[in-house]
Amino acid sequence: MFIALRGMAVHVRVEGPPGAPPLLMLHSLGTGLHVWDPQAEAMARTHRVIRFDQRGHGLTSNDPGAAAAEGSMASLAEDAFAVLDALGVRAAHLAGISIGGRIAMEMAATRPERVLSLFLLDTALEFAPASNWQTRIDAVRAGGVASVADGVMARWVVDPALPSSRALLSMLLATPSEGYIGGAEALRDARAEPLLGRLRGPATVVVGELDQASPVSAAEAIRDAIPGSSLTVLPGRAHIPTFEAADEVTAALQAHLAPVPADDPLDAGLAVRKAVLGEEHVARAQAAVTPLDAPFQNYITRNVWGQIWTRPGLPRHTRSLLTLAVTAALAREGEFGLHVRATRNTGVTPEEIAEVLLQVGAYAGVPVANHALKIAKTILAEMEKTS
Repeated sequence: MFIALRGMAVHVRVEGPPGAPPLLMLHSLGTGLHVWDPQAEAMARTHRVIRFDQRGHGLTSNDPGAAAAEGSMASLAEDAFAVLDALGVRAAHLAGISIGGRIAMEMAATRPERVLSLFLLDTALEFAPASNWQTRIDAVRAGGVASVADGVMARWVVDPALPSSRALLSMLLATPSEGYIGGAEALRDARAEPLLGRLRGPATVVVGELDQASPVSAAEAIRDAIPGSSLTVLPGRAHIPTFEAADEVTAALQAHLAPVPADDPLDAGLAVRKAVLGEEHVARAQAAVTPLDAPFQNYITRNVWGQIWTRPGLPRHTRSLLTLAVTAALAREGEFGLHVRATRNTGVTPEEIAEVLLQVGAYAGVPVANHALKIAKTILAEMEKTS
């Protein structure tokens, strides 16, 4: 979709369950929102993933009248806040790569109440020296982005012959000179001092061992600047690893966003129950508890939600599918309907529900599957009206 913001037509992509925690993913200089494609596909099962092409990149226009402001990290951070505002998102987890990570830190330093956590990939507090950036800006101004492409790609990837590396090169060459220059100006002028003492966790810093643009030392400086943050070094990886090391980056992001297990299974179970069924549902259920069912509520929260749904052996999305299949096959109408509604938070799609019920029909019988389909159709239609 496109959103008119700050004099630009901003290209935005939103994926994942509407009620899931929001995750804003910020791309690097000279790429676009697709640089996060492998990670976005995985994270959209559990999070509301928001991506946009930054000004002058991808399909987002560059406002000629904003030339003085576009080369500013503060302005790029305001663009990101404007996207969240347009989508009605008050606070989000931020994942940023290269300039995207620096924008994320700018956002966290200026409006910390709007940042839930930071995932900072191959970035830096500042990208010194400024003279290097000015040389690159002058080269792009004279000869376009193609004039710097070979040097950029040598820093971005380990193996330029990979299909994914050629895709990155295509993104780079498609970036308008004005958009690239604006981002390069922001990196040239960004300094660490305004961030120091103003960044808070939770934060995870990830860097490629072979990153020349924002080396391991730059990642260590970020870790030291954010109390309680952690640092992961990806062996043998370079500056843009989201394609070349897709699984490693995805695993690091999933670990960063995974709920911290509570010491008490009751607390852990309550947290997962709220995440799956929704805060409002759990609040209503708790308000209706009486001495008669209090022990049972405690039992299912502690033992089912706290010791089964929290296990790492299966993703939450898979547990949701299994629960739908079992409750449909056993004709547990109430539980089945409850977990159809929960798919808003678990990332299960209507198409996946249809596949599950086909399987139920084959192995548990057509009547129970047919009845479950009727329930699912009714509930999904209601959810569509309220989404």
